[in-house]
Amino acid sequence: MAKFFDKLFPRSAILVLVLLTLGAVVGFAVVGHLVTRYNANQQARGRRLYAQGLADLTSGNPNKALEELRAAVTCDRSNSQYQLSLGRALRDTGRLDEAESYLESLWQRTPEDGTINLALARVAARRGSINDALRYYHNAMYGIWPSDADGNRRKAQMELIEFLLQKNDLAEARSELMALAASLPLNPTLELRTAELMEQAQDYSDALAECERVLHIDHANPAALAGAGETAYRAGRYRTAQRYLQVAVNANPKDANLRDLLASTNTILQTNPFARRISDAERNRRLATAFEDAGQRLSSCAQQKGISLTFVKPAASSLSPPPGSAPPLASLQSRWLATKPDLRRLRYAEENDLPDVIMDLVFTIEQQTAQDCGEPQDVNHALLLIARDRDTADQ
Repeated sequence: MAKFFDKLFPRSAILVLVLLTLGAVVGFAVVGHLVTRYNANQQARGRRLYAQGLADLTSGNPNKALEELRAAVTCDRSNSQYQLSLGRALRDTGRLDEAESYLESLWQRTPEDGTINLALARVAARRGSINDALRYYHNAMYGIWPSDADGNRRKAQMELIEFLLQKNDLAEARSELMALAASLPLNPTLELRTAELMEQAQDYSDALAECERVLHIDHANPAALAGAGETAYRAGRYRTAQRYLQVAVNANPKDANLRDLLASTNTILQTNPFARRISDAERNRRLATAFEDAGQRLSSCAQQKGISLTFVKPAASSLSPPPGSAPPLASLQSRWLATKPDLRRLRYAEENDLPDVIMDLVFTIEQQTAQDCGEPQDVNHALLLIARDRDTADQ
């Protein structure tokens, strides 16, 4: 049998086969080693290029940084951090289509990643696309974060709110703010920032509530006092505003904005004839003064518009015109003249509806003259705000 195999496979052939097999094994090992070394070298080169790219971004050399980041991605195509940084850099330099391409590729692999969704949300925000921004910001808020998940989600939500405010989408911003406020921890910095955003969204009552939450913890917090005073003022709650603004001004008397708001608040409270806890005599005095101030404002506005009121006759009735009609200044002057003789009847207790008739006319004059001649000052401004916030002015 051995002789048969010796004839079929000469010993020289077996030796050659063994040598070839060994050579192939050694060759594969060498090639594997070379590939491993090549990959390691490429990864090391990628790390150097990535670090250089980040450094150039920081130093304000974006074009060079983009070249280095692209090269880093070429060196290590499996490195998602390189692709993410390149996508961000492309976005920040205005190359939105290319940025979106890189980031979408990453998103396809890990759609739940909060970091990638936030990067895509910022691309959408750069484009001004509210729907896409809402989608990706919400994905980021509910996505997976490698660390500080609560902080990163809150940051994404605040960023979304700021974007919505920039786009003047106040309704959507208020909705996001309501959700944000419900999940806030007891943190004065976060609560005051939320109050600022609420004020920008014209949600003054909730902004006031956030400031008051801070004041429950820190009664003398200057930012919370100023914020509470200003938001109470914007909400038309002038007695509350006075209380906070007075303390804020005492703590920071050089703040001109706070001083102006306090002065305006004081004028409103001293002018308002519907304030509680004032005597009938004081109410009547305020009504008469408001009526005269409105008449003077009407005359000055007419003069500014070049309209003569000298020969205007009293109207047959002082009642307001039908809703929807904007009475011209001459018509208001006619109604003012018709109402003036009624002022002496204020002293009689049975004239319960006369204060409302007088102030309705005063408010109409202030609103019409503000429309025709711009925002008024001082007492007339106070009367305009009382007209707007009649139900809450004494709160």
